[in-house]
Amino acid sequence: MTSASTARSESPSRRRLPLAITLVVVGALVVAFFLFSGLYTDYLWFAQLGYSSVLTTQWAAVAVMFAIGFVAMAVPVWLSLTLAYRLRPVYAKLNSQLDRYQELVEPLRRLAMWAIPAVLGLFAGLSASSRWETTLLWLNRTVTGTTDPQFGLDLSFYLFELPFYRGVVAFASAVVLISALLTAAVAYLYGSVRVNGRELRISKSSRIQLAILAGLYLLLQAVSIWLDQYVTLTQTGDLITGAAYTDVNATIPARQILAGIAVLIAVLFFVTAFIGRWRFPLVGTALLLVASVVVGSLYPWVVQRFSVDPNARVLEQPYIQRNIDMTRDAFDVADVEEVAYSATTEASQGALRSDAETTASIRIIDPAIVSPAVTQLERFKTYYGFNSELDVDRYDIDGESQDTVIAVRELRQSGLGDGSSWYNNTVVYTHGYGVVAAYGNQRSSDGQPVFFESGIPTSGELGDYEPRIYFGEQSPQYSIVGAPEGSDPRELDYPSGEDGATETYNTFDGDAGPKLDTVFNRLVYALKFQSEQIFLSDAVNSESQILYDRDPVQRVQKVAPYLTLDSDPYPSVVDGEVVWIVDGYTTSDAYPYSRTVSLSNSIADSDSEAQRYAIDDINYIRNSVKATVNAYDGTVTLYAWDESDPVLQTWQKIFPSTVKSIDEMSGDLMSHVRYPTDLFKVQRAILGQYHVTDAGRFYSRTDAWQTPADPQESADTNSLQPPYYLTLQMPGQDEPSFSLYSTFIPRGASSEDASNVLKGYLAVDADAGSEDGVKGDGYGKLRLLTMPDESTVPGPGQMQNDFNSDQTVSSLINILRQGQTDVLNGNLLTLPVGGGLLYVQPVYVQSTGETSYPVLQKVLVGFGDQIAFEDTLDQALDSLFGGDSGASAGDGDVPTENEGGGEETPTDPDTGGGADTPSTGIDAELAAALADAQAAMEEKQAALEAGDLAAFGEADDKLTAAVDRALELLGE
Repeated sequence: MTSASTARSESPSRRRLPLAITLVVVGALVVAFFLFSGLYTDYLWFAQLGYSSVLTTQWAAVAVMFAIGFVAMAVPVWLSLTLAYRLRPVYAKLNSQLDRYQELVEPLRRLAMWAIPAVLGLFAGLSASSRWETTLLWLNRTVTGTTDPQFGLDLSFYLFELPFYRGVVAFASAVVLISALLTAAVAYLYGSVRVNGRELRISKSSRIQLAILAGLYLLLQAVSIWLDQYVTLTQTGDLITGAAYTDVNATIPARQILAGIAVLIAVLFFVTAFIGRWRFPLVGTALLLVASVVVGSLYPWVVQRFSVDPNARVLEQPYIQRNIDMTRDAFDVADVEEVAYSATTEASQGALRSDAETTASIRIIDPAIVSPAVTQLERFKTYYGFNSELDVDRYDIDGESQDTVIAVRELRQSGLGDGSSWYNNTVVYTHGYGVVAAYGNQRSSDGQPVFFESGIPTSGELGDYEPRIYFGEQSPQYSIVGAPEGSDPRELDYPSGEDGATETYNTFDGDAGPKLDTVFNRLVYALKFQSEQIFLSDAVNSESQILYDRDPVQRVQKVAPYLTLDSDPYPSVVDGEVVWIVDGYTTSDAYPYSRTVSLSNSIADSDSEAQRYAIDDINYIRNSVKATVNAYDGTVTLYAWDESDPVLQTWQKIFPSTVKSIDEMSGDLMSHVRYPTDLFKVQRAILGQYHVTDAGRFYSRTDAWQTPADPQESADTNSLQPPYYLTLQMPGQDEPSFSLYSTFIPRGASSEDASNVLKGYLAVDADAGSEDGVKGDGYGKLRLLTMPDESTVPGPGQMQNDFNSDQTVSSLINILRQGQTDVLNGNLLTLPVGGGLLYVQPVYVQSTGETSYPVLQKVLVGFGDQIAFEDTLDQALDSLFGGDSGASAGDGDVPTENEGGGEETPTDPDTGGGADTPSTGIDAELAAALADAQAAMEEKQAALEAGDLAAFGEADDKLTAAVDRALELLGE
């Protein structure tokens, strides 16, 4: 009876055991399948692009580094635990407390002997696997041929070797330290180490084991201290980055001494392992700690305080010079051409005659403002859209290079409204269509951009090209395209017919994504995107491809994980295709004596937000790669732009055959390559201080500059003015070239300061030429115009204040604001023409209606303290320069209708545009009307403050009359 009842009580638990095991196995298989499907889809994506070697190299590197880290931690820890336990005293007399601990530990001892090393090895393996890049860089390091000025070592030691060595020493130190602590714990628990009152007894076996571990740890610390002397060349101090006088004469020798002491103490520990005398190594350890304080900290402080500080200017000069030279090399600004520019501030008649080509190319279309206008005029359907800020490029039109504002008409599925469904979003609405391009220096009579490529289907000056945009910055998360030959097309190509009443469909016929030609592939992608429709839908067939990861920057980043990418990719029509051009940088934070800057802060301005980077603090950068992403099939092509860059050369050894030579770039592509904005921003941040090449002047910091704040932003944001692309001719150039420029004002000056004068003007030749695989001779040439100390040329903020405070201009702006309209100031451009600096600012007017868009209404120009405000740039320049500037601007002959390649687009009634505004200029009669309006507004304000309603009404009547008179004169 007893046995039967026992059987009955055990049978339910026995029945549940197989079920539990089955559930665990099934759960593990499900997790494994999800992990496998993620890896498998990644492989399909890379393989389709032709970069599978990039993925497999990463996988192999991570796996090998994980295995090395696991073994390097688990084996020493396991060996230490095993030796400590097996060499324990057999008949050790323990106290009652340790006896209880042993009773608790003993049942789990065998498990712990394996679990502890395994868990620690797991964490160590994960840590080591994250260092795969550092390890591969060390294994494939490239000699630079340049040595540091302190130790005479090749710079490759700092770029590739030192980070690896320090990582290995740190990892090994952690292994030895953990092994020593666990050995001590086991030895104490099992009686190898006993404490009786003030007496410490250690068995011979434990003594040997602990002493050897302590000796190894001290040896590793000696190596670490020795390597630390090289780190001084990349550490940022109060004065410079790199080893200064105190570092060279105190810190570095101190670390060498401390490393030697650590080696001696390690030897003493090894001796103790055999002779059993702990006194000498323990005393030595104490002396090492004292020496680290006295020699490592106190002595350098004394040298700095009593020797360097009283004579810093003299003693620090050689090291400041090192910092200047190495910083300029690291940021590729060593060859900047400085030109003393005594800018005149007097606008004389005919002053622009010698700059006629530059003035004819001045861009008055602001890409940061006109996007709503382009959207309203060229969107056609709500499911199309353009970026909020357009891009600037240049195209040859009728044999002349034209600065161009260009945009891609991308698909915006958010505009589908009620038409949004899985089928529509995934199969029908898959791509955008065409590009829109406008002259940068022209405007229509009603203030609209003048397009030379527009419409659907596209037409204009760019010729025949593949207009379909499957890959862009706003593309859907994923689309499924392709169908068997002969199938009815179902991908919406573009609206056609009158008012877009009908639609044209197309079938994708390229190779742009992984195939969904098997049930397994459909299943793994259904899991990846958590959509059962991918697996079940009849729209998915044997010819289907799935397109995802479609953002150009994202695609380049995945196939070239070692690159830091520019924040401003831009589209170009190249060789009959629309391609996105993406600039890639190789960076480092280990270039000796080079100043460290924050990359995210350096590129942040009113046009770009601060980005997140894996390595943000850098002291070396090169534009090593130009990448293109085909907008139709997503093909990613990498070109080695700076083949001399040792960092790129090293990565090319790691990922061979992934980067093509510059020789393979076509002339058409070369003609659209430009100098990248983020690199230029970093360089201008450096040159704000490092334009000074004399160590004495650098130390005094009397000539430090900064980038001015953007005048269009509110003062509390303190956003920097972005650089602008313009075609201009700098002093020293034979002819104008497509360039990127920025300005400098004195450091510490604000927009309201009288000291906000222009101190420097930096421009770089951004035109790479048009010859196959050959950079233009001038590409990348930096030119810096420096103003004399007594210069009174206003900076951008001061000029904007002059524009805003000018009575005539402000009165006319107030008139333009009448009737529920907003006035938008465009980008404030600065050009070195006429022997001085010319400021140009387009002024846009926009109705507050929902369907309105900004139209270019006026142009402000300034030269010195003189201002003009006219309907066109041509008129404004003539007005500014005594009635005849001597040159014609590109908007002199304003077209009466939109002369782009597409159909003429009607004027939006909400903008108030359409009627020609007579170019009367600000004559005496108009100026008098504006002055009366200004006076009336002041009277209104005074009456309001005084509470005099009668005077307020009279002033209001005066204001109305003055405004009506001014509007009549303007022809409104």
